[in-house]
Order: sequence, then C-alpha cells, then structure tokens
Amino acid sequence: MEGNEMKKQCNFKVTSKECRGNHEKMIRKFIRKTKKEGVLDEVRERRYYKKPSIKKREKSEKARRMRARQEQKRLRAKERRNRRNN
Repeated sequence: MEGNEMKKQCNFKVTSKECRGNHEKMIRKFIRKTKKEGVLDEVRERRYYKKPSIKKREKSEKARRMRARQEQKRLRAKERRNRRNN
C-alpha cells in the first residue's frame, strides 16, 4: 500500500430474500457486485510489484486515452447536431 491509503472494506451481501431463493441468481448477483466494485481487478493489479514510475506512466496514458475518447464523442455529437440543423 502507498502512503496513507486506507484498505477498502468489501462487504458484499446477497440474501435469498433479494433473489427469491434462486441460487443461480444469487451467484450472478454476487459476481456482478464484485465486478462493479473492482475487487478482481485490484487483486490482479497487486499480484506483482510495479515500480511507481510505471504506475505513473500507465496512469497518464490512461488519462490521455480517456481525453481522446471524450474529444471524439464531443466531435460526433457536434456533427449530429449540425446534420439535424441543416
């Protein structure tokens, strides 16, 4: 763990009342909750040590990709608006 990072609490509960006693549905719901929280991704990420410089580089590349994706979305929306107005 880095510096003052707190350990994240993971309390996933799926009751039989929620799923009306359907066991398959309970399992699917549990898996969905863990995926949404990113538990498995975090486990995979922490499996091997990564140098801080590599983490920083990956973080900046991810941010750059997200900015490019947002820009593309913005341009497509602008084109759609222009087509409707003409």
